[in-house]
Amino acid sequence: MKWFLTALCCMTLSLSAVADDQKLCPVMPELEVDIEESVKYKDIEIFMCCASCVRAWELNPDYYAVAAMSVESEKPLLPQLDGVELPEIELLKQRYCPINRTPAIVCPESPTVEYKGKTIYFFKASNIRRWNRDPEGSFKKAREAGLLPQFDED
Repeated sequence: MKWFLTALCCMTLSLSAVADDQKLCPVMPELEVDIEESVKYKDIEIFMCCASCVRAWELNPDYYAVAAMSVESEKPLLPQLDGVELPEIELLKQRYCPINRTPAIVCPESPTVEYKGKTIYFFKASNIRRWNRDPEGSFKKAREAGLLPQFDED
């Protein structure tokens, strides 16, 4: 029994050490991680802030890993992936959901709407319902915030 408690203690300390290195969620990079919300990526523990981010990550883990490693911040969002070979993925021009209250990275599998001939990506379907209440107003706010770069091409 003593060996089991020692092993459990070491595992807990190990998870805490990784969580200490990874401070922010790779999907909602302004929020701190919760060590109870995690996924495995290439056998490496990745921590999220909530179950919604876990579900989003699971849509396209490779995309989110690459996107998280390209987010400009003081420290890499996923320091545990330093040195890990990531796939070559072209990121969407639109990086963040235009309507989510907390900045949330979107991926090609995220829910979408077509608006003015272009695809707009949302973090989750409920964001589309909020968008649809006032599409023009939502579009204007998102454009002013710089969240829809796909419309800069015109």
